[in-house]
Amino acid sequence: MHKRSWSKIAVIGAGVLALAACGDGAEDAVPAGGVAQDGQPALPAVPVMGPERRILAFGDSLFAGYGLDPSQSYPARLEAALRARGVNAKIANAGVSGDTTAAGLNRITFTLDAQQQAPDLFILELGGNDLLRGLSPEETRANLAQMLSVLRDRNVPVLLMGMRAPPNYGPEYQARFDAMYRDLAKEYGAALIPFWLEDIYREPELFQSDRIHPTAEGIERLVASTIAEVEGALPPVK
Repeated sequence: MHKRSWSKIAVIGAGVLALAACGDGAEDAVPAGGVAQDGQPALPAVPVMGPERRILAFGDSLFAGYGLDPSQSYPARLEAALRARGVNAKIANAGVSGDTTAAGLNRITFTLDAQQQAPDLFILELGGNDLLRGLSPEETRANLAQMLSVLRDRNVPVLLMGMRAPPNYGPEYQARFDAMYRDLAKEYGAALIPFWLEDIYREPELFQSDRIHPTAEGIERLVASTIAEVEGALPPVK
């Protein structure tokens, strides 16, 4: 998603929210906080164990961290959360503001080739800008399918982050758009989060003033609500 797109969806207003170490030994433990949110003592730090798990987060401004410090982006906070669970995660943020699925398709091969090693997991988060620009679900589906095909040919596991069309697009468009993520995940054997903004889209205070991009608090909520799926999508250590 990109700031230049917002003027095209002014009529949606608040409804837009419905879019809808490299070795085998332990590394330094992740520091534990002194007090948890419930006021109880925080749990002891979990040591980061095992080989490095390389994750490539490929998406639009929702991954790029539009309006936030880079350290507050979803990929950055997800890496920190995985490491707090003891997972030796290293996440490369390949989010580009404004990217449609067509733009993602144009750069996916270059992005993969630029990695020193193939990622253990590829998180694919695109489609929101297609929706905001009124592109047909069929066009979006075709672009996502080609990207998933590239990843399948390279034997790279994928977690597909689904989006949801708002009701004002009409029931037919909404059904076609929403179903494509489920159908593509099944066809290409990808793990799926059907609507990855599910946990926050009903809470405007968790979005920036554009009502599209999450605040830092919103990102933390998204990490908390999706980390189990991300960890589960990582293939077993060989």
